[in-house]
Amino acid sequence: MDSTGAASEPRWIIHLPTVLTRLTEATALAVALRESLGHVTAVDFGETTLSEEDRQFVRTRIWCDARLPDHTRCRLRTDHDGPCGG
Repeated sequence: MDSTGAASEPRWIIHLPTVLTRLTEATALAVALRESLGHVTAVDFGETTLSEEDRQFVRTRIWCDARLPDHTRCRLRTDHDGPCGG
């Protein structure tokens, strides 16, 4: 349901396997994808998570994604110091 209580359509998740073997490399790829495809409004990069191939139920968030006063979302890393920012 959405914020008005009406039924909402399900969102679809694209699982994009890679050949990368380090979390830092996978994170760098996620950052590069956001930088190059950030203009595509159909992609919610704030909800991006990473997981190991055989442990997909254990996910690592990339970005904070907290709601800011101007109704945008924080674009800083999930473990950032200081105040949220865009």
